[in-house]
Amino acid sequence: MSIIDNLETMLAHGQDSALLRYGLGNEYLKADRLDVALEHLAEAVRMEPGYSAAWKLYGKALAAAGRHEEAMKAFDHGIAAAESKGDVQAAKEMRVFRTRSQRALEAGS
Repeated sequence: MSIIDNLETMLAHGQDSALLRYGLGNEYLKADRLDVALEHLAEAVRMEPGYSAAWKLYGKALAAAGRHEEAMKAFDHGIAAAESKGDVQAAKEMRVFRTRSQRALEAGS
């Protein structure tokens, strides 16, 4: 049984949480299943808006899907969440990813 299968089983048994959704989003992203990854990551940040790691991964997934404007907004939320917790490194990383999305958007990709 794969990690995805295990996590999906947990979800099916009602063990829903932002951390579980983050894990599913991460695994689906690794499997290049952006559509499903985005669904789970969107749910993770909806469930826990202060979850900066989920915002970062959600932004990265949006950027990978070519949805750079949405990715920039996700990174903005993630930066605010990280800064509110004093997580300087996470905020710094998301600023870099945000800049990349902004450049991609300006380049028209």
